[in-house]
Amino acid sequence: MDREKFIESGMIKFGDFTLTSGKKSSYYVDIKEACTDPQTLSSICDDLARHTVYETVAGMELGAVPLIVGVALKTGKKYIIVRKGERTHGTGSRIVGKVEPGSRIDIIEDVVTTGNSILKTAQILRDAGAVIDHAVCVVDRESGGSELLSENGIKLVSVAKISELL
Repeated sequence: MDREKFIESGMIKFGDFTLTSGKKSSYYVDIKEACTDPQTLSSICDDLARHTVYETVAGMELGAVPLIVGVALKTGKKYIIVRKGERTHGTGSRIVGKVEPGSRIDIIEDVVTTGNSILKTAQILRDAGAVIDHAVCVVDRESGGSELLSENGIKLVSVAKISELL
C-alpha cells in the first residue's frame, strides 16, 4: 500500500493525539477505523501476508483481530487471538486458538510505537510454549519499538515506516 492510499483511506490523521503509550503526537495512525472498509482491510492483509514466515499468526485483541483473521483467510494459516486481560469466566484462558509447544508464530500488530504490546503478546504465547521471534506490523512509528523487540529476540518487519508516510 502506498503513501497516498494510507492518507486517502484515513489511516493517518493529523491533529493533537495521546497515544496508548501516553506519548503526545501531532498525527495518529488509525488502522482500526480504516479496516472497517473491506477493500482497505483486504489490501492491508495482502501486504501483511507477504511478510509472515510461519504457519500460524497471532495478535492481541482488538486491533490485531481483523488483521490476523484476514491474513488467515488469504493464506490458510491458523490464527490465535490473545486477550488483553485475565478471564474470570468461560475457560478462563487468555488465548483463543491452539498453541502447540515449540510452535513458531508470527505476531501481527497494527501500529508499533514502543513495542510493548507485541512484547506482552509474545510473553503470553511464550508462556504457553510457543517460540516467538518474528512480528509484522502495518506501520512502525519508529519510536523505539523495533529496538525493544530486537533486544527481546523478536525481529520486527513493517509494511510501512512512518518516515515513509509523512
